[in-house]
Amino acid sequence: MAIDLKRTARGALAGAIAAGVWAIQQPIDKRLFGVPYDDVELLGKFATRGRAWPLAGTAMHLLNGALFGALYANVAPYVPLPAWAKGPAAGMAEHLASWPGVRMIGKIHPAAGDFPPLWGDHMAFAQATWRHLLFGLVLGEAERALNPPAPAASEAPAPAPADAASAR
Repeated sequence: MAIDLKRTARGALAGAIAAGVWAIQQPIDKRLFGVPYDDVELLGKFATRGRAWPLAGTAMHLLNGALFGALYANVAPYVPLPAWAKGPAAGMAEHLASWPGVRMIGKIHPAAGDFPPLWGDHMAFAQATWRHLLFGLVLGEAERALNPPAPAASEAPAPAPADAASAR
């Protein structure tokens, strides 16, 4: 599988867009799910305990989305799912793979006391599921819009028929 740099860059842009949508909607889902957990805060306060944590956290969140999007853009064409399902499936796969890591927040995060315990909290899991589903939906649609698929061989135009006069 060859890496297409333009496809990768467009995938990174799609991932950053999806991560931005995730970050913008967090205040709403925190109220809806009743869980005050914020990914931008988690990332930002890992980088700094100072007043710059929102900027650091936003940058890290967008970078994570861009990296995921770059990878997604190169893998998605080979995933045997309908186009509309590839992004959500990728978001859910990342969620289920990373969720067990929330057990470590209280042990390794420098600002662990600033966050509610997430492991074992069903609403926190539902909130994270929503966020990853939203991310995947936006990622999949943005990446599809930015990286339109090449026509399949079966969709290529048929060669023009040979001129009957020149065939004789």
